[in-house]
Amino acid sequence: MPDPSPPRKYSRRTPIVVVAITVLLIAGWSVAWFWARGQAQAGLDRGAAALREAGYEFGWRERKIGGYPFRLNVELTEARLRDRSGWALEAPRLEGQAFLHAPTRWLIAAPEGLTFVRPAGGPVRVTGKYIRASASHPGDTPPSLSFEGVGLAFQPAAGANPFSLQSAERVEFHVRRAPAEVGDEAGVWLSVKDGKGGQFPGLLGRIAGDKPISIEWDGRLSKASALKGGTWPAIVRNWSAAGGRMEVKRGGLTAGDALLGVNSGTLRVGTDGRVNGLLDVSLREAPKALAQIGAAGAIPADRAAAAAAVAEARETGDVARATLHFEAGQTTLGPVAIAPAPKVYDPD
Repeated sequence: MPDPSPPRKYSRRTPIVVVAITVLLIAGWSVAWFWARGQAQAGLDRGAAALREAGYEFGWRERKIGGYPFRLNVELTEARLRDRSGWALEAPRLEGQAFLHAPTRWLIAAPEGLTFVRPAGGPVRVTGKYIRASASHPGDTPPSLSFEGVGLAFQPAAGANPFSLQSAERVEFHVRRAPAEVGDEAGVWLSVKDGKGGQFPGLLGRIAGDKPISIEWDGRLSKASALKGGTWPAIVRNWSAAGGRMEVKRGGLTAGDALLGVNSGTLRVGTDGRVNGLLDVSLREAPKALAQIGAAGAIPADRAAAAAAVAEARETGDVARATLHFEAGQTTLGPVAIAPAPKVYDPD
């Protein structure tokens, strides 16, 4: 039998090398994290400065950045954003998070709810099971943006005008840049599910009563690369000047038994900041809904009655097909001008 191999001598250098490598890795990772933290802080400061230069009010009372070793966590206390027209968004606390290996993909949450302020209507407090958003692909135009709220409740402040919804089971909004092979396009999706008008005397509440309210919108924006500018009006103007338009794939508003379904359409924005174009729509329970709209004062009563007569004349069963035109600052249903065209921005 051969002699057994002599045992290898234990090297005291092995654990020292392992410890040294571990310490170097930890030190390198720590340096990378603190560098990323500084970049996040500087980027937030640059963004705030750019918004203020563009005429927005943006700020916070306190800022904290943590998350070591694998994440970047940003917490803003009493964050607020307001534009010159009077629209504003406020949150007692905003939390943002990104992983260190993906610093351009941010998740944002408002754990204590938020408040949006309408220029004429006043503040509306929004709370829910969760309210969160995400932002990524900052190099795209537009970047990828998403909002999701579940179990939402809407409460106008004391003295504020009513809001159309008292609650909604789910609200989602998404903006996505199309793949390069599709072309210079972006998609816009909006969904409101199982909303309720409740006891608030808003327009949708009048029409729906105690029945659910739902909204769906699916559109495609052409000339997406032209969606650039320091302010919202500048972004829309640049996009319009480039020939941008929205192709509506489908949409709809259901309020109780009433339905406004959008089958297709093309929309643009004029130099007056109002929508131009047309929508092919389906109307269910239109006479009843238009009567409620007239009673609420959203449309002059005589125009609401004329539009109801047009819808009733075009009914097949309980559904009428019609065209909504947006032209010269007016919205017309068939031949009847019923209201000003929706305003996207204030040209002043």
